[in-house]
This record gives sequence, C-alpha cells and structure tokens, in this order.
Amino acid sequence: MADGQSKERLPEEKVFKDPVHKYIYVQDQLIWDLINTREFQRLRRIRQLGTSYLTFHGAEHSRFSHSLGVYEITRKIISQFERSGYAGWPKEEKLVALCASLLHDIGHGPFSHSIEDVFDAHHESWTCRILLEDTEINQVLRQFDPSYPERVAAVICKTYHEPIVVSLVSSQMDADRMDYLLRDAYFTGVNYGTFDLERILRVLRPHQGRIVVKESGMHAVEDYLMSRYQMYWQVYFHPVTRSSEIILRQIFRRAKELHGGGYTFKWMMSPLEKLISGTIDIRDYLALDEALVQTAFSAWANEADAVLSDLCHRFLDRRLYKYITMDQPDEKLWQEIRNQFSAIGLHPEYHLEIDFPYDMPYHVYRPGSTKRADKEEKPPILLLSGEDHLSEISRRSDIVRSITGIHQGKYHLYYPEEPLLESAHRLPANIRELFALM
Repeated sequence: MADGQSKERLPEEKVFKDPVHKYIYVQDQLIWDLINTREFQRLRRIRQLGTSYLTFHGAEHSRFSHSLGVYEITRKIISQFERSGYAGWPKEEKLVALCASLLHDIGHGPFSHSIEDVFDAHHESWTCRILLEDTEINQVLRQFDPSYPERVAAVICKTYHEPIVVSLVSSQMDADRMDYLLRDAYFTGVNYGTFDLERILRVLRPHQGRIVVKESGMHAVEDYLMSRYQMYWQVYFHPVTRSSEIILRQIFRRAKELHGGGYTFKWMMSPLEKLISGTIDIRDYLALDEALVQTAFSAWANEADAVLSDLCHRFLDRRLYKYITMDQPDEKLWQEIRNQFSAIGLHPEYHLEIDFPYDMPYHVYRPGSTKRADKEEKPPILLLSGEDHLSEISRRSDIVRSITGIHQGKYHLYYPEEPLLESAHRLPANIRELFALM
C-alpha cells in the first residue's frame, strides 16, 4: 500500500516554466503520469476565466496551468511543514494531497459556470466521476494504489478522514485560491491580485487537524484578503464580463429550449446534443471543450431561429449587451419594461436580464462557515498565538472586519442596445428616460 512517499520517484525531476511561480517541480512518477492523461491534457482547452478574455484580452490562460499552480503551492506548503518538522502534519498524506491539488478542477467543462447554471452539471460531481469511473486518471491512480481513486475523490468531495488535507485544497485560504488570484491578476494585467505568497507560506501551521496562521503573519493575510476583495469587484464581477456570461447562458438556454421543442439544428455534435438533452455520459462530457462549443456557436449563428442566431453572432463578434445601473426594480416597473420590449419585437426572456453580482457564489471573506450556493462550507481563517490559542482573524484585524460581509453589489439591467435605439420613438417617456434614450 502507498504510504505517502512515492513508490517510484522520477529518475530526473521534471520542471515546468511558469510565469507565476517561475518553476513548477514534479518529482513523483504518479504526478507525472496523471499530468499526461488525456483527461488532464483536456484542461489545456478550457480557459480558467471563462469569458473574461472578452474584457481582459490577456485572460487566455487555461485550467491546465492553474491546476499545475495549485499543485505547486500545495507542494511548497507541505515541504515547509516537513522541513520545519511540524507534528501536526500527517506525512503519509503528502501524495494524496498533491494528487487532489492537481486534479481538483478536472471536472470543469467549457465555460464551466454557464454550463452548470443551465444544465445543472456541477464540476465537482464530474471531477469525482472522472476519478472513480473508467478513465485514464482512474487507471493511473488505481495502478499506483487500489485505494487512491476513492481517497483523492474524498479529499475533493470534502469527506476525507483527514480534514487538514481537505483544507489545503478547499478553505478560505487554500492553494486553489492563492494560485488563481495570482494567476488571474497576471494574465488580466492588473495589480489587484498580487500578495506576498512566500510570506504566507512561511506563516502557515498545521494545528489540531487544520491549517492556521501564525499570529505574526496577520498582515500578510490581510493583504491576501484585500487582493481577493479587489479582484472580485474589479475583475470577476466586471460588468462587461457579466454581459458576455449572460449572452453565453442565453445561447445554452435557447438551444435547450429549441431542442426540447423538436427543432432540427443544421449542425449538432453528439456530445452537445447529449448535454442539452440531459443524457450525457462521461465519455461525451470529456469530449466537450471550448473549441467544440465555439464551433457550434459559429454554426448556430446561421440557424433559422433568429434569437439563437443573434445571440451567437453577439458572442462571437463581441457585440455584447449594454447595461444600466439601477435600484432593484419593483414588480410593476419590471413588468412594464418586459411588456415594452415585447411590443417592439424583442424577447424579454432572452433580451433582458437583471444581474446582481453579490448573488454569485463568491465571497470575499466571512468569519463563520462561508456557504456557497452549492452549500459548500469553508471554515474561517484562524490566527495562532502562543501554543494553542486560536482566534478568528476578523476579531483581530480592523482591515478584515471592514470588508467582512460587505454588500457592495449593484443591480445592472442588460439589454441589446441597437433594437432599443431603433424603436426608441415607440417607447413611453419613462422607459426612454430609464434607458437614457431621450
């Protein structure tokens, strides 16, 4: 059985040159074999930031590079624990933690969150299926140790018997978040997401089955949380990105509605049809990547259905919806807007959407158990002073307390500008005023 030390080390260390971490080091044959599976290589064809490349043109980085980065941060954390001889780290769990870090995003599909919203295809569930079903990844893990597919899946599903291993991959200051903040900041060209990673790695401690922060590292954690705060509101919640995400979801929704109504598409590939119909299996899911989806959009731009065709043209040509910022509309106003859109030939279900970013499953920081929309729980960040005294960071830090639970989101109403301008003369004065068409 595996004992956390690789049964087989690589004869020569493999090194990936990385713009964020400079170098990523692979020393274990198991990790190298996992990287070379078809399921992991597929992540090269899925962008880390979905549609953000339409807002920040440099955001073309992949989930492949992010997954390697999460692995590398986890490797550094464990190496720091082992060099320092901390008693709280179970050394036999090292390789399981490294595998889980590397594979934590293996279940993401193209434009993952939009597909999840429309088709109820959660990437966490697909990740566990890829680990446990008939895949190359499953074979590699099982050949190493028959228990490894289940052990790695348990870490990712947060049911593993060693919570400290789970917290490396999924907590409010885990390797996943630390890599994507630094990586997303680098590729979007902003400075908001930068923080002192090396300092944070030095102040992390294994303690009573969890990872905590040495009290002297509080200011480094404050910097990290402020970076998260800025990245969410300046990058992840950027209104132009939200517009592209809305159009993407509308494309999938329209395709699903048409398929359910018996519409015959001029072009359709089996993996997409099975996704739309809800009959997709793991083989077809793994055939989905962003190249295939965008090929479908290019074909659907020429479909007879005017709504689907327009939406695909908008996404491909970056003719995104405009938006206005407003207070939450009351039901009477909202219904009037919908009625007026219908009167000028627009489809309210596809040409009108209210968006409130705070409702997204992202939180900057919350002192209790942070619950996402999918009920995922992330324990708070704890500071360790003395031998055993733990305190939640917002109780010690004015900076963290100031951003805890901030309700900053604004309502944005998205719509296609061109047809509204063309029909402005047919709209009542209050609607023209609302959309600045006077």
